[in-house]
Amino acid sequence: MLAVILHEVAHGWVAYRMGDPTAKLAGRLTLNPVPHIDPFGTLILPGMFILLGSPVIFGWAKPVPINPNNFRDLRMGTFLVSIAGVSMNILLAVLFGFLYRLLSGLINVLDPFIVKSIIFPLLIFSEKSVLINLILAIFNMIPIPPLDGSRALMSFLSFRYWELFYRYEIYGFFVITVLLFTGVLGRIIYPPLKFLYQLILGGV
Repeated sequence: MLAVILHEVAHGWVAYRMGDPTAKLAGRLTLNPVPHIDPFGTLILPGMFILLGSPVIFGWAKPVPINPNNFRDLRMGTFLVSIAGVSMNILLAVLFGFLYRLLSGLINVLDPFIVKSIIFPLLIFSEKSVLINLILAIFNMIPIPPLDGSRALMSFLSFRYWELFYRYEIYGFFVITVLLFTGVLGRIIYPPLKFLYQLILGGV
């Protein structure tokens, strides 16, 4: 929940810094989870996956409203806003990785009861937080509309191609779903995920 909320807040905050107040006016520059909840993507769909015992749990937060026409620089604003969410998830992964390493160094120093009751649960939480944030970052950088990677790529192209990205955006979710359940998405994500995961956690 924290990872997806901060991902969306980062989009809105960077958009605001680039001249677009849409997210701010909509009350989306907040850590309160309620405004970020998408009834289907945040609650119903993940709940269905859990009830069905699916090995994959898929969902999303409500996208932050952004109006690129308000950007002082359309191309630069589009790029920076696109990578803001991914950058936030990478930052969170690094911070939780630092916490993991710090806690690991305390295992042989503190009282065994404290280690078992406090340090070990925090270690598990930190490790899973690194994993979740890396998955979100890598997944969102895939250049399939409407994922962030497609908009980052779009910002480098001539404006006449932008319409194509917007036109085919509605088909993106179907493509992503097919790639997910055929295992193709996993094969795309796993190599960079493994590299970054081991790099951040020190070979875990």
